[in-house]
Amino acid sequence: MDALGVDEPVWSHTGPPGTGMVTGIVDHTRDAQGGVLARLLDLVPGRSGKAYADWLKARGAGFTAGIKTAALDPFRGYANAIRDELPEAITVLDAFHVVKPGSTMVDEVRRRIQQDTLGHLGRKGDPLYGIRRTLQIGAEHLTDKQAGRLDAKLTAGDPGHEVTIAWQCYQRLRNIYHARPDRGRELVTEVIASFPTCPIPEVARPGRSLRAWKTAILAYFDTNGASNGPTEAMRRAAKI
Repeated sequence: MDALGVDEPVWSHTGPPGTGMVTGIVDHTRDAQGGVLARLLDLVPGRSGKAYADWLKARGAGFTAGIKTAALDPFRGYANAIRDELPEAITVLDAFHVVKPGSTMVDEVRRRIQQDTLGHLGRKGDPLYGIRRTLQIGAEHLTDKQAGRLDAKLTAGDPGHEVTIAWQCYQRLRNIYHARPDRGRELVTEVIASFPTCPIPEVARPGRSLRAWKTAILAYFDTNGASNGPTEAMRRAAKI
């Protein structure tokens, strides 16, 4: 075993908020063909760095010394546990959690511009409301008809081009994981250099978070595309 993933599923939906959380640890070791045969190792009560760190300590030095890759979602508690207990492992931020904020920021900007220009929430016939789903699609998947409609609706409903810029930023995030490794690394550097200072607040906010995780994002390219996906899949399979 040389790779781990960690997540914080909800074990119980009763009681005060947060009391039903557990820390799930999953074996991410790859087989000879490079596939991951995810295996749930343990569920530890609580969502905290201490819960993960204590579990790692209990496994002993022989176990922790063999872990080369540690994937996680953007939670500092788990990152600190990896830093302290798996100092030789490469910490990898899950790709989904790099791209997902881009989808969210596009929708947040769309809603704000919708309200600023028309004074109400989206309604049928409003330009931006009509392309709310199209804005979530990767540019490479758009048909010519969809691309033309997107351009037309943005021209009609986005006078300050803020939605357009947010959508372009989202596409840059997606492209990190569709590009060749060398270009992917360049895109990470470009995103982290430009997003945090963007005058559009919905872009700048996730940009600052991504900047704080730069090393763990770049680690994706040093680990042959390691991610926390197998942990998420295991959680869904276990229905927790």
